[in-house]
Amino acid sequence: MVDKKMEENIVQFCGVTGASTKDAKKYLDKYKRADIAIDAFFNDPTEFAASTRHQSNTSAPSTSKLHTLFTKYKDPDAEEITVNGTIKLCEDLDVDPEDVVLLAVAFELKSPRIGEWNKAGWTEGWKGLGCDSIPAMQSTLPRLRERLASDPAYFKKVYNHTFDFARSEGQRSLGLETAQAFWGLLMPHGLQGAALSHTRGGDGEDVDMDSNEEGWRPEHTQWWFDFLNEKGVKGISKDTWVMFLDFVRSINSSFTNYDMEEAWPSTIDDFVEWAKRRLD
Repeated sequence: MVDKKMEENIVQFCGVTGASTKDAKKYLDKYKRADIAIDAFFNDPTEFAASTRHQSNTSAPSTSKLHTLFTKYKDPDAEEITVNGTIKLCEDLDVDPEDVVLLAVAFELKSPRIGEWNKAGWTEGWKGLGCDSIPAMQSTLPRLRERLASDPAYFKKVYNHTFDFARSEGQRSLGLETAQAFWGLLMPHGLQGAALSHTRGGDGEDVDMDSNEEGWRPEHTQWWFDFLNEKGVKGISKDTWVMFLDFVRSINSSFTNYDMEEAWPSTIDDFVEWAKRRLD
């Protein structure tokens, strides 16, 4: 008999991966936790050799088809797809260029910068996702969007890649306006699902929070923006970007479980003091 927790995990697993219930149970039986099982599935969807919805065709994605598509969108004066080609691609995929799912696509295709895609990353990335046509790519986007919302480990990979992806060439930090724009995409999406669960640490591990204790709320993201603007911060370092995710996942809504003795960036230390004054 399948217990209630297993049923919930199966529903989550199938929703994120598009796999069959039978496959979901096999992965969950082996890996126990839903997030680890989902990650294992995407690393090796054929581990248990059962057919899955997103791999319904038996032939592997065609490299030549992907090269043809790449040429269609490539800048005629460069070796990469650039902004104009990206806009055309988004039109063909029927996706808004500012949709958060494109950050997952950028991670999968190893996009080096906003609106840029090189041939190697494009080919290997789409092959890894099982796609070699626009319809296949379109059908993959909802799966990536759901995984980004519900899988803590995957969210962290996309989140960390976004810093390098969004950074201007030659710059070590993100401009504040750029950082806020990407936080504005990622934070609400992660809070909708389990990716930014208030009872999880940076890698999706449970942390020492009371089960009834509320964590980071959507309005706190705006507080963070207000604080950074008031302080006159010009740029966000990679350390602050990376640690902010761990902070969001571990802090409670009253900011009382924050430990100043831990190695948090000073900007986050200052924000906690600012937020506590705002709560008074």
